[in-house]
Amino acid sequence: MSDQSLKHPPALWTLFMSEMWERFCYYGMRALLTLFLIESMMKGNSEAFLIYGAYTALVYAAPILGGRLADKYLGYQYAIMLGAVLMSIGEFLIVASTDILDLDTAVRDTLMLIGMGGLIVGNGYFKANISTIVGKLYKDGDPRRDSGFTIFYIGINIGALLATTVVAVVGKKYGFEYGFGLAGLGMLAGLFIFWGGRKKYEHVPNIAITDEGREKWLGMERWKTITLLSLLLIPLCMVLIFKNNILIYVLIAIFILVVFQLISAGVKEGGVWRDRMIALTIMMVINIIFWAAFEQAGTSLTLFAKENVNRYMSFIDWEMPATMTQFFNPFFIITFGSLFSWMWVKLDAMGKNPSIPMKFSYGILQLGAGYLVTMIGMQFANDAFQVPLLTLVFLYMLHTTGELFLSPIGLSMVTKLAPKQIAGTAMGGWFLSFAMANYLAGAIATLTGGEGHGGEEVLLSAQEGLQTYVGTFSTLGYVLIGLAILIAILSKPLNKLMHGVV
Repeated sequence: MSDQSLKHPPALWTLFMSEMWERFCYYGMRALLTLFLIESMMKGNSEAFLIYGAYTALVYAAPILGGRLADKYLGYQYAIMLGAVLMSIGEFLIVASTDILDLDTAVRDTLMLIGMGGLIVGNGYFKANISTIVGKLYKDGDPRRDSGFTIFYIGINIGALLATTVVAVVGKKYGFEYGFGLAGLGMLAGLFIFWGGRKKYEHVPNIAITDEGREKWLGMERWKTITLLSLLLIPLCMVLIFKNNILIYVLIAIFILVVFQLISAGVKEGGVWRDRMIALTIMMVINIIFWAAFEQAGTSLTLFAKENVNRYMSFIDWEMPATMTQFFNPFFIITFGSLFSWMWVKLDAMGKNPSIPMKFSYGILQLGAGYLVTMIGMQFANDAFQVPLLTLVFLYMLHTTGELFLSPIGLSMVTKLAPKQIAGTAMGGWFLSFAMANYLAGAIATLTGGEGHGGEEVLLSAQEGLQTYVGTFSTLGYVLIGLAILIAILSKPLNKLMHGVV
């Protein structure tokens, strides 16, 4: 990596650190959310899963609007800073929703939902646009792009690692309010780092508020009006979290609209771009399936860890908190991330870099294999029907290597396939696929037991719980392996639609 051509732009490291702290905020909140809903807000398991699924779905849906508004009006810098401010405020409102102020339950619920709304809208402005800036640091055809996105992805997971160790442990040991408070401080750190490094990325196209954003609209410059109107989206988010059964229909409608916009834009640019937008749509559907299975970490896998995993380590006389088991994924990302970053560049130089569809196939294959590990772990369950902790270690390791084949490559793919004038919209569409996946992940989590035929919560014995968890996870594993084989078979036609993009 000493070769000058493999060095990355200085702005990458500013974006790396900013995203790291934003993810510290998001994953810190996520690590605590399910248990906070169950233990502090007194929600049932299934209700907590669906609230979690709706919240995380909206977090990933919001970048569609955030990306489009940044493209046309706000520019990337202002959009990211507005998002950081809203996320910080949202996190501290969630602190107020804990029992720290001894408020009425209804007031706590309201504060929590407003805080979630702030996090959702803020993430919409932050997430899609910082990824778009990373893509714009590299010229078309630059072999460093996949490597750069993998490095950026390591930053995401350092933030997640800190969140799932520090925030998760502090929140569980000292109180949820301290965990959420730390997450909010992390977001403020990301804001200051991004602003402090602004000179390094000021050359990026569309970084500043656009000419259209400076035009008057409703009595003031459009960017100011959009800022105020953004606050009105928070109550809408609250309704969609509370009425989460209608959310999937909203997401499907938005998905169809975004696909229509992308393909229409591709048609205007010519046959090559039309084909690429069709390929992007297909890859978004594959992405939905991958992440619906992957995103059990914050719900069913956390409760699986709590109820059916032996987390006691006798050699140090310590029991790992269930919330902390989510740290395995970012730990393995950091462990393997640099290797993957180096590997893509070397394979490209050797002419043996797998196509994007084949990378997706390999990633889904490993995700499925990870879930099948629970069948092996079940054979070593103790008298309390708890599987060894190594079950989760190997599960998360395979999920992580699968993720590295798919997620950073997917981010890079969007910046390669999309016409430049709709780069933000395309990235927003990519995150919409995560939104649908997270909603489906919440629904999948409800299949792991604890809900009766009438929707009431029922208690399962430890043995029944273990059998239900492993049965659901192994079914997921077999479905994913079948999908991986299908994608491998279709990889050549998909690659043709991409017209050689690698």
